[in-house]
Amino acid sequence: MPLGLRGRKKNKTKEASSKLVESDEIGAGGIREAKDASSANGTAGLPPPPVSLRPKLVFHTQLAHGSPTGRIEGFTNVKELYSKIADAFQISPEEILFCTLNTHKIDMDKLLGGQIGLEDFIFAHIKGTKKEVEVMKSEDALGLTITDNGAGVAFIKRIKEDSTIDKVKVINVGDHIESINGKSIVGSRHFEVAKMLKELERGKPFTLKLIEPLKAFEMIEPRTKGGKTTEGKISTGRETLRLRSKGPATVEEMPTAFEEKAIKKVDDLLETYMGIRDIELAATMVEAGRDKNNPDEFAVALDEALGDFAFPDEFVFDVWGAIGDAKQGRL
Repeated sequence: MPLGLRGRKKNKTKEASSKLVESDEIGAGGIREAKDASSANGTAGLPPPPVSLRPKLVFHTQLAHGSPTGRIEGFTNVKELYSKIADAFQISPEEILFCTLNTHKIDMDKLLGGQIGLEDFIFAHIKGTKKEVEVMKSEDALGLTITDNGAGVAFIKRIKEDSTIDKVKVINVGDHIESINGKSIVGSRHFEVAKMLKELERGKPFTLKLIEPLKAFEMIEPRTKGGKTTEGKISTGRETLRLRSKGPATVEEMPTAFEEKAIKKVDDLLETYMGIRDIELAATMVEAGRDKNNPDEFAVALDEALGDFAFPDEFVFDVWGAIGDAKQGRL
């Protein structure tokens, strides 16, 4: 069965200015216990978790193209995180494309997902130049891997070497896909965008409207392929802040060796089957399969938790096999 700012405002308020620390060094990654967890807007349709359930943690942040250092706290999901960053720098949350951890570069191996190490430094990449590109779909596969920021912005995570997209040099890793053939995809999840691109007719041109991340002058350099995955840890701290789409964020131990291997393998399978990479989604699938005794139980658990994805049966079977291989030490 199928299973389913740009420039900162010139006139900053005293409140916003107090959140910026001009003297902090990049990468300090300081962490302290906050005296009080500040409030944040909840996600649509859900009330914000009570203050008592919000992790009392403070993170350092900067805009990737250059800015003073800000301090943010009191967020429990990605949308709230972006809102806190936007508030600190007096920009709109919609200006933020994605965040990287411990580097200002557009490094997809350092992309912020569902976990933040307690000593991680957050760099926010915001909207820069808009561009419109016409592409001829000469092959069924475009060579793109799509991900999203968890707040309605889908962007390019990888470009396969010598692929159709690789030959269009104005398209780069990190570019936000704003529309396809004039149809806005803002608010769509990465798997929905990947499906739309896959269903485009071969042999016909299509138009992409893209927005690239704003870069400092010294960051402008030739495009990197971004085709390799990291073998390192998912985050740098010994503990991580786990962000969830529903419910409060939680402080958890780093993934075990078994979990890391299983998550990496499942993330690879996501790219193979669906043209997306998503460490948080892979971690959720590994968690769902941890205590299941057979593929049927695992399929039911996935359908209940992630039915919107409509995973094909062969993918579910391969994921179950990857989890089993990790448990048995075969990965």
